Amino acid sequence: MYEVEIKVPAGLDATRERLREAGAERVDSRLQRDTYYDAPHREFAETDEALRIRRETPLAEDGGSAAEDGESTATVTYKGPLLEEASKTRAEHETGVDDGEALAAALSGLGFEPAATVEKRREFWSYDGFTVTLDAVTGLDEYVEIERAVETEGEVDAAREAAVEALGRLGLDADDQVRTSYLGLLLAAEGGS
Repeated sequence: MYEVEIKVPAGLDATRERLREAGAERVDSRLQRDTYYDAPHREFAETDEALRIRRETPLAEDGGSAAEDGESTATVTYKGPLLEEASKTRAEHETGVDDGEALAAALSGLGFEPAATVEKRREFWSYDGFTVTLDAVTGLDEYVEIERAVETEGEVDAAREAAVEALGRLGLDADDQVRTSYLGLLLAAEGGS
């Protein structure tokens, strides 16, 4: 599977309003805490790969505070190197885990060490066959991601072109795209301060 994604900096309030006007459906809102790991056998920063454990907690309808009845979940994700210059398309493999802490302990036992943690409030919308995510990232700014999963590499170009068009209808410009991950942006911000 390939994740075709375009991420642009954008004001979330204005984008949320444009999504409503376009008839998009608000699907969910979550607090995500992503712990990224370094591998003992290669440098993920050099190979442009990522391994993370994501812990998610549903947010209240207003998005302000964690819903008290919301149960946290955990997933493990491997992301391969970027496949092209025009988007953030990469192979991605993800699965749920019963116990994120037990997985973290297993990774540590294998020599994988936590590299950094990225925390964000995410609001998910369904729009024109895409998932549009409004992200407020702790220590960074506000971003909008538009993405669609495709099965084959041959489907990537068409999905990317459709994403660019959908962004345009929302008043966003794909030319403003940020191809650096939130992890990379956060590490650069921390290194620059």
